Amino acid sequence: MTAATLAPSRPLRRTGPTFLTHTLLLTGRQLRAAWRMPAFLVMNLVQPVIWLLLFGQLFKSVIEIPGFGNAGQSYLEYLTPGVVMMLALFGSAWSGTVYIQDMDRGVMDRFLTSPTNRAAMIVSTLVYQSILAVAQSLVVVGIAFWAGARFEGGVVGILLLLLGVVLLTAVFCSLSNAVALLAREQTALIGISQLITLPLMFLSSAIMNTKLSPEWVQNVAAYNPFEWAVIVGRQALSATPDWSTLWFHAALLLALAVVMAAWATSAFRTYQRTT
Repeated sequence: MTAATLAPSRPLRRTGPTFLTHTLLLTGRQLRAAWRMPAFLVMNLVQPVIWLLLFGQLFKSVIEIPGFGNAGQSYLEYLTPGVVMMLALFGSAWSGTVYIQDMDRGVMDRFLTSPTNRAAMIVSTLVYQSILAVAQSLVVVGIAFWAGARFEGGVVGILLLLLGVVLLTAVFCSLSNAVALLAREQTALIGISQLITLPLMFLSSAIMNTKLSPEWVQNVAAYNPFEWAVIVGRQALSATPDWSTLWFHAALLLALAVVMAAWATSAFRTYQRTT
């Protein structure tokens, strides 16, 4: 026997699953859970559809106010991008409830003591919420089309609308996850979500053109990420979109989404240190 034969062999280093693999596995876990409860997905659509059809009829005459909207545009066509973004906002703002449930069941602790990639845990939630938001947004656009709305932006416009949906979902899903990890209570998460989402919705042009609002509302709306998403969606579906405005607000949403995702990832470390 040679010295090389007698020397202890080094253990083979096993390469763990990649970030992408972790993301796919965790996303699949959440999608399977959603598939088992299809009624929950349908219920999420009820309120936006009511807003779309009810408000679309109740306030259809406001489009005649000078300076409200584009000539020839119906209020339903004006309202649809706002309702689509409301659906994304409310759905993503509640996404942290999944983390709360995982904490209560001890699942979160098992994830954090395993080699599970922390960034993948955040990204998988963003991907899951984005898939739901995109599917539900297409349903809302289809209902609006059935009700008489016509969108000059065509297929490209709808794709850009969905881009705005994904970016808005990433922002508020990350925010909700970070709050869930830091607050660790369902009631706190619900209270904070309601405190944030309702003012953001009304301080925007989702329902009413901010040009007709007080000046302070216009000033606040300029810094409102929900308003940025509404602008992206409305420009995307218009016949003559202002591309510079669309891409500028999409870039703002992307930058904010990166910041929020980084904060949510760091919230895992805070959660681990205090448990």
